[in-house]
Amino acid sequence: MTADAFLFWFLAALTIVSALSVVLMTNPIYSALSLAMTMVSVAAIFVTLQAYFLAGVQIIVYAGAVMVLFVMVLMLFDLKHELQAFTRGRFSGAFKIASIGSLAGLLVGAMYTANVLTVPEAASVANTTPKGAITPLAEELFLRNVFGFEALGVLLLVIAVGTVALSRSKGGTHARH
Repeated sequence: MTADAFLFWFLAALTIVSALSVVLMTNPIYSALSLAMTMVSVAAIFVTLQAYFLAGVQIIVYAGAVMVLFVMVLMLFDLKHELQAFTRGRFSGAFKIASIGSLAGLLVGAMYTANVLTVPEAASVANTTPKGAITPLAEELFLRNVFGFEALGVLLLVIAVGTVALSRSKGGTHARH
């Protein structure tokens, strides 16, 4: 087994384990951290495929912004009383197993379909795409419109600080009584 194949299978296993732990963890904070690990490992798979732009977008958008949004929403709720809703009963355990089984069946069916139905036109289109096609987009986004990205970052920071302040204030969900 080559190093590239070993790295791919290691990252694929890490992605699957962290994705399963998103569903199976009872603590929502641990589940959110597992989701962040899933996003980072998917970005690492993109890096091994030399899709650096997709890896960067995966990290910035999903592992960054979406995870900040999830954690801020989790901070607003009082999770001490919500833990009873996530107890392990017979119905919820059977539902989780049925969901994982159906998703595994869909994955196997998609892999079978992908191997059986190959599209030769897609390979010829991919080979004719110029390698520098993303350069003008990157220059437009990161050189000419960098102020918008910085302003958005400051805005997200203000939202996060405001969320924490509101949740800790008198009458908030995490107020000190």
